[in-house]
Amino acid sequence: AFDGGVIERVVAILNPAAVGTCLHIVVEVTMERDDKRLYRRFEQRLVDAPEVTQCYSVTGECDFVLILAVADMDAYDRFCDEVLYADGNMRKFRTLVSRYRVKFDTSSPLPPA
Repeated sequence: AFDGGVIERVVAILNPAAVGTCLHIVVEVTMERDDKRLYRRFEQRLVDAPEVTQCYSVTGECDFVLILAVADMDAYDRFCDEVLYADGNMRKFRTLVSRYRVKFDTSSPLPPA
């Protein structure tokens, strides 16, 4: 059916506890140098990392906000070593571990017809 390009993709949302990912982690990342080439390289590293479910390039106190889904803290430590610490332009990051999810909604509001 023709949707006018509004529908980007159709997905199934899995229950994280049923598939083994039980920790949701928010990570604020601050880069060392404001260099577009270095940012693009880091962005690709994030796109390639299966733990990263969402990635936002932001303004303000940090440069990126990541949403991760991992099985446990060992998996998060591996992510830190392989993705964050592996990038020479990453200056620091701050980890916020979710105790529980109050709201999770993937819908987008549509403008009035």
